[in-house]
Amino acid sequence: MRALKIAATGMAAQQMRVETISNNLANMSTTGYNTRRAEFSDLHYQQLSRAGTINAADGTVLPTGVQLGLGVRPSAISVHLSQGALSQTGGDLDLAIDGRGFLEVTLPSGQSGYTRDGALKRSADGLIVTSDGFAVAPDITIPDDARSLSINADGEVYAYFADAAEAELLGQFNLVGFTNPKGLEAIGGNLFRETEASGLPQVSTPGQDGLGTLRQGYLEDSSVDAVREVTELIEAQRGYELNAKVISAADQMLGATTQVR
Repeated sequence: MRALKIAATGMAAQQMRVETISNNLANMSTTGYNTRRAEFSDLHYQQLSRAGTINAADGTVLPTGVQLGLGVRPSAISVHLSQGALSQTGGDLDLAIDGRGFLEVTLPSGQSGYTRDGALKRSADGLIVTSDGFAVAPDITIPDDARSLSINADGEVYAYFADAAEAELLGQFNLVGFTNPKGLEAIGGNLFRETEASGLPQVSTPGQDGLGTLRQGYLEDSSVDAVREVTELIEAQRGYELNAKVISAADQMLGATTQVR
C-alpha cells in the first residue's frame, strides 16, 4: 500500500520543518541571525497511464493519463535575508552593518569566513577580533595608550590619545558582498563560508558597490519573527498529525484486508 510510504515522507518533511522552526526560535537573540525556511518538492511519479498515449485504433489519445505521486522530499533550507533591527549598545567595538554585506574574518585554518555579527573585541595584543578570537580582515591593531575609538560609516577606525588633539587613523574595515549570499555555507558561530553557489567574494569599501555602511555602537538583532514562527509551528504540527492519520487509516485498511474470508 503506497499510502504508508507516502504518509511517512510527509511526516519526515513536517519533522524537518519543525526542526528548522525550533532552530529559528532558539536563535531569537543571536546577533545578525537570519531566519531559515524549509522548502519541499514533490517526489517521483509513477506513470500508470502516460498522458498522450494512443487509446484507440482511430488515434484517440489520453488527455491526462494517470500519474500517481509518491510523496514529498526536502529541496532546500533557504536563508531569508532581511536585516534585523539595530539596537544601540554604545560599545566602541560594536558594529552593525546597515544594508548588504559581511565582515571578513580569518579562520584558524587560514581560510576566510564571513559574518554580520559585529560584536567585536580587542585581543591581548590589541588586535580587533570576533567573540571567538578570529581576526577581522584587514588586521587592525589598537595601541595600548589609545583613549577611545571612533569608527565612521565608511569603516575608518580612528584612535584618540591623551597627548594628541587629533585622532590617528589605524585602518579601514571592508565589507564583502556575494552574487548569491543564500548560497553561503553556515559553519556555526555566526560564520559563513564561500561556496560555488555563492559566487566569489566581492570586497569593497562600506557604502560602495551596493554594500551597506557601518554604525558604531549598534548591533543587529535577529530577524526572527516569533509570532510567525509559532504560527508555522502549529501548521507543521497539524500537518504531521494528518500524515499520521493517513498511516493509521492505511493500517486499518490492511487489517480489514487480512480479515477477509
